Amino acid sequence: MMLRTELLHDVVTDLRIAASFVTILPVGPSKPAGDGAMARASWALPVAGLLVALAGAAAYAIASRAGLPPVAAALLALASTVLITGALHEDGLADTADGLGGGRTRERKLEIMRDSRIGTYGVCALILSFGLRWSALAAIADPWLVALALSSAHVASRAGLPAFMSLVPSARPDGLSAGAGQPAGPSVAVAFGLGTFGLVIALGPGKALIGLILLSLAGLILARLATRQIGGQTGDILGAFEQIGEIAILLLAASALHMVR
Repeated sequence: MMLRTELLHDVVTDLRIAASFVTILPVGPSKPAGDGAMARASWALPVAGLLVALAGAAAYAIASRAGLPPVAAALLALASTVLITGALHEDGLADTADGLGGGRTRERKLEIMRDSRIGTYGVCALILSFGLRWSALAAIADPWLVALALSSAHVASRAGLPAFMSLVPSARPDGLSAGAGQPAGPSVAVAFGLGTFGLVIALGPGKALIGLILLSLAGLILARLATRQIGGQTGDILGAFEQIGEIAILLLAASALHMVR
């Protein structure tokens, strides 16, 4: 009985750590997490992603019920996901685009990525990210199908983060990614399983396989770029990976779900 209670406590703690890592919700543990806590809790990142997706889905459903067209409802859904995450992943995408695209040396690229100002590459990356995600949701249109698309995208895009953190070394000794640590095999496997389950439920086995291939390719390409240019991954690189994965799955969902209506 005590073992079961301790296991439940650990699961709840991991869920709270993961949610506080990717959202601005005040759900983190009352006591500071110890070293390696984020790496251990990384299995729960897909669950935290589901919370973000539900916020977006609720906003879309309310807007749709109010009579707004899909284009407006989709924009409000995206705004909700940005608000609940504090634009954490969008910031990472913009910084990654500016750093990898604008710097000439490793040191300069890392310096740019830490700069709070946004450059041309970052602006272009954000425009593409919002444009592609917005158009995908608007094309799906049906609130229930939009909820499925958002859930699969936010769950799957975060399911790959533990593997990315584990396989790609940190580019600097400090910062968000270095502080999080490297997830162990069990955390990577559980996160992968949750992401796969989410894709299968929302898109079916065939499209889920395509989604996993797309996420894997995105991760491999980004990992290669980051390793060659800055020596590994940072918190910004992780944010960029989430955004690229989210875009890929939403576009896949648009191709699969808009014909279901």
